[in-house]
Amino acid sequence: MNNFNLAAFGTDSYKVSHYGLYPPGTERVYSYCEPRVGGRFPEVVFFGLQYILQQYLAGQVVTREHIEEAAEVHAAHFGNENLFNREGWEIILNEYGGRLPIEIRALPEGSVVPEGTPLFSIENTDDRLAWLTNYLETIIMQVWSPTTVATSSREIKKVISRYLDLTGDPAGLAFKLHDFGYRGVSSVETAALAGSAHLVNFMGTDTMAALRITRDCYGEPMAGFSIPATEHSIMTARGPEDEADIVRQILETYPEGLVAMVIDSYDTIGFIEDVIGGNSDIKEAILSRNGTVVFRPDSGDLPYIDVEVFRALERVFGSKVNDKGYVVLPDQVRMIQGDGIKWKGRHLNSSPWHTVEDILEAFAEQRISADNIAFGSGGGLLQDFTRDTQRFAIKCCWMQVNGEARDIFKQPSTDPTKNSKRGRVCDDLPVVFRNGELLINQNLADIRNRAELS
Repeated sequence: MNNFNLAAFGTDSYKVSHYGLYPPGTERVYSYCEPRVGGRFPEVVFFGLQYILQQYLAGQVVTREHIEEAAEVHAAHFGNENLFNREGWEIILNEYGGRLPIEIRALPEGSVVPEGTPLFSIENTDDRLAWLTNYLETIIMQVWSPTTVATSSREIKKVISRYLDLTGDPAGLAFKLHDFGYRGVSSVETAALAGSAHLVNFMGTDTMAALRITRDCYGEPMAGFSIPATEHSIMTARGPEDEADIVRQILETYPEGLVAMVIDSYDTIGFIEDVIGGNSDIKEAILSRNGTVVFRPDSGDLPYIDVEVFRALERVFGSKVNDKGYVVLPDQVRMIQGDGIKWKGRHLNSSPWHTVEDILEAFAEQRISADNIAFGSGGGLLQDFTRDTQRFAIKCCWMQVNGEARDIFKQPSTDPTKNSKRGRVCDDLPVVFRNGELLINQNLADIRNRAELS
């Protein structure tokens, strides 16, 4: 049982008053969720509903203690002891064992659909509880966040894929965008849910909280991977005169496999040319490793700093030309850009433009392969969005009143883009939830397959 008190705290305040405002005899309320036309991206990746259902709506979610607490909270909040819908919550507790008499139909998660496509519907299954449908909007609407993150992550994946196809090896795509966002979001749950959304598209993450959701909710024992890496507290611990000793310690501690080090503590290019290139033992230790050292510039103007860093690494370690005619560093040497990786707005062609695109375009112009670089992103990956990024809305589109079916819609003269659909728009979708029970349990492997680039 989830201890979250849905009756007391599970909706916007104003919705508490709605049970007495529907037309007399209202038996069913049917609403749907869609990313309306006009969002940042023309298609979306649906993800996260299963977690929300499991976490907040499945099983016994109403108890006697919940009802009594809700009555007390609502009386104090509204200054009205009679506003609380005790009768409705008592039906849920006494006749349904605290389980929600709701039916939800939904697209399979991982589905990639055009904006304006209904993603799921929600409808009460008890004619006495028509108010419950839109009472639940507040909680269930939060699917906008993981869906938007999964969508944005996939859009960046398209960009990286395009440049790998042009200049390098597409086989490395799954690890080209790494999640650095744990500290850059507002809560542990945000990190977990948004981080799991990124893992629909990629397999690199430092957001450990995301691994719990993908394991416990989506059946993936290990959805993401990481490597040993330094931060500035490591690189500056001995001061600027002893950076070389720090590097030696890193290489001795991790003599094989992948390891990353941040290189801008003092002088980014000087670190490469003097600390690495100026110490033959370090240079040779890197080139003889069974594994790769990843150099991370953490400051500087994009995309120029990455081109400069590449050229400095090339001067120290050499390079080769791949079969597509682009320059690649030795296998033991790579870069990761982990600062400033975010959406910038719209480009001249009115499509969204990302700093990843700036960097990879600069590389391509310099005949540098995209194989040389990966990217890390924090708040720009997991939290640089709102519900309006994809214009998410849940709207009522059908009711049954005294046995009569009614199509319901909104059509504001001031903004036609907010017109809503009418009728039972999701009836061809499978039922994923009914009367407190999750009926379809989707796994991350299938979700990833649905979301894969075509």
